[in-house]
Amino acid sequence: MTVEDVRPDGPVAAPPESREGVPETPPTRSARIAWFDELGAQATRNRPAPDVILPAPRGVTATPGRGHVTIDWQRVDGAAGYLVHRADAPDGPWTAIDHRAGDLLAVPDPGYADTSGEPGTAAWYAVAAVAAIDGPVGPLSDAVEATPGGPGHGDAAVDLVVNAATTSGQTARPWRPIIGSEHLALLLRGAGPGGRNVGDELAEAFRIVRAELGAQSVRAHAIFHDSLGVYREVDGRPVHDFEKADAALERLLGTGLRPVIELSFMPHDLASDPDATVFDYRGIISPPRDPERWAALVTDYVRHLEERFGADEVRRWPFEVWNEPNLTVFWSGDQAAYFELYDVSVRAIKAVDPAIQVGGPATAAVGWVDDLLAHCASADVPIDFISTHTYGLAPLDLRPITARAGRPDLPLFWTEWGVSPVHGSPINDSVWGAPLVARGMHSAAGRLQSLAYWVASDHFVELGEPARLFHGGFGLLTVGNLRKPRFWAIRIFEMLGDNELAATMTGDGAGGLVEAWATRDDDGRVAIAIWNGTLDQTKADGDPLLDRTVRLAVDGLPPGSFLVRHRRIDATHSNITAHWSGGDWPDDAGWQRLAAADRLEELEPERSVTVADDGRFSLEFDLPMPSISLVEVLPRID
Repeated sequence: MTVEDVRPDGPVAAPPESREGVPETPPTRSARIAWFDELGAQATRNRPAPDVILPAPRGVTATPGRGHVTIDWQRVDGAAGYLVHRADAPDGPWTAIDHRAGDLLAVPDPGYADTSGEPGTAAWYAVAAVAAIDGPVGPLSDAVEATPGGPGHGDAAVDLVVNAATTSGQTARPWRPIIGSEHLALLLRGAGPGGRNVGDELAEAFRIVRAELGAQSVRAHAIFHDSLGVYREVDGRPVHDFEKADAALERLLGTGLRPVIELSFMPHDLASDPDATVFDYRGIISPPRDPERWAALVTDYVRHLEERFGADEVRRWPFEVWNEPNLTVFWSGDQAAYFELYDVSVRAIKAVDPAIQVGGPATAAVGWVDDLLAHCASADVPIDFISTHTYGLAPLDLRPITARAGRPDLPLFWTEWGVSPVHGSPINDSVWGAPLVARGMHSAAGRLQSLAYWVASDHFVELGEPARLFHGGFGLLTVGNLRKPRFWAIRIFEMLGDNELAATMTGDGAGGLVEAWATRDDDGRVAIAIWNGTLDQTKADGDPLLDRTVRLAVDGLPPGSFLVRHRRIDATHSNITAHWSGGDWPDDAGWQRLAAADRLEELEPERSVTVADDGRFSLEFDLPMPSISLVEVLPRID
């Protein structure tokens, strides 16, 4: 069903009247890219939730800078996201800016840096609010004009002032609770791509993300896939066999991580259509032919897990029903069939242990969240958390959606999130992804429970075995467990202090291109991450017009001697691809060279500084786009 087929079926907030020169935007415009709505990828939606149309954002501004325009606006109550539009004339035609993320067009926050315009050419901007991604888009704001500057525009600098004496709360770390993985059957594999041992390297990848990124659990993708053999029928009678699934979970637990159990795919002998499959490993995507036998499988599995691993342990494992049922590629039924699967699954789990947490809809591109909440309320079915997915931008704000459903405190788990939804995209290995990850994690901090990067390792076989070392894989770690720039972005955030500091940033691109996260530990160490990035994937190789100078000042330090450390991710620092000469796979010597280069690199050597009675430390440095700096100021103990 395309978005043009959608009709309101419940109360709809009336949009404000059109303003002169700004036409009302059609309420059926989509917040997604074309492939989702126009190419038949969306599973049929039966629409339990009513549409909500929000008023246009107010206070829209467009500030020109070198190589970009930053658009700001006032937040709209009830908005999950916003669509930033651009036109060549004040009366349109208007087009939502496509930053080539490959997923959503909507963004969660004000402060959008448009780097896709032509320097020196004027453009008009307007913004619309979105209450839910499956619903209509609200009317456009008043239009504002700006012209992106060329090489001579301003000084291309930002000023960042951090107050080391004023904390604003604890540092939230949304990357820790969950990280993604290809299906856990790979933990039982032997030799694979590049002659590497798949199971051993995946287990080691889990140990690395546990030790260096603070990861606590792994989404146990496809636990009912036939590779683990949990279900078969003999003479028409169901047989449940959890031996291989147990072996995968035991190996996972041995890495120090816990599972998030994803109930998919459909076992062959239980599927209503065993020929409906996805990926090279043929995950079956059809509903069960017998919901009672599915319920019995889920019940037996949960009971078995508690007997095997202990009820107290299993209660710490969230259960997620299916994977991306709003895409026909992952679910051959409609939305109503998914809700039936959800109901059967959650009731089966709660019958064994009401304390186990169950949620969904685990949808692509933030779909069906309002619908599942409406369904659970009307059918009196438990839901303990919301889960969904998106790529290529910071996660949208689901709190207004859960608040409208009367569940404002419902935990929000993004169980897939990443730089790109396209396996094989070069940006998955590039430096460009590092500031995108920084922006996403920083935006998510404090407003959701988990932002799970998809995935930990390039041992990933949806489209077949990796053919070469740098193949644009989804992993934070390569085959061979080399750390990509995106890994180092999360590592830098994990190195931040426990307390956030007050900070202000001004200048060309502040808050749009360039952002910062300032922190302090109780021992006085100040750690500040500063990054320069754009959502515009056409700028993946960088753009000199977007490079910036950062003038950093840290106030409120006690007088005395300090150590300053400055680490960097950019094209020539902490970028493992810069150390690769090409070809498919390294030889033994090549692996050794890459392993020696696999580190978070310093931009400059550690040095001592003296802070005077004014309590200020200052540092000026270049920050190219894309890049991230981590500046640490540590009290010196002689």
